[in-house]
Amino acid sequence: MEDELFIAHNPDSVWQVPDIFRSIYSHAVDVGKPSRILFVSGQFGVAPDGHPREDFAAQCEQAMDNVESLLAAADMSTANLVKLTYYATRAIDFPLLVQIRQRRWALDPAPSVTAIAVVALARPEYLIEIEAVAVAPAEQGP
Repeated sequence: MEDELFIAHNPDSVWQVPDIFRSIYSHAVDVGKPSRILFVSGQFGVAPDGHPREDFAAQCEQAMDNVESLLAAADMSTANLVKLTYYATRAIDFPLLVQIRQRRWALDPAPSVTAIAVVALARPEYLIEIEAVAVAPAEQGP
């Protein structure tokens, strides 16, 4: 672990992550010696002009774009993600969320992940919110 910023833990003593999810989910992530930790507030599928995208898929893509923009502002990328929390207002959208995550955020090691179905978000038109934590060494930064 000395050379790695973080390591995923998926021991045999807990249920095994199916192969299809290994690039988007780890049971735990062990952070070594980060000098910088970025906590990204929950991001909605709202475009820079302040308008939410029209459906779940578009809102999910926009929320991911927003997270990626905040990572870039901190001189980080999705490779620095160690924890993601997804809040969706409809559990029926989780399979689509998995597909989008596999296309956009398949990582090695995969971050730890929580996905929660909620009754509502901050505004009734919001369908998804993504919260993130990223880590980077001191030499990678502004």
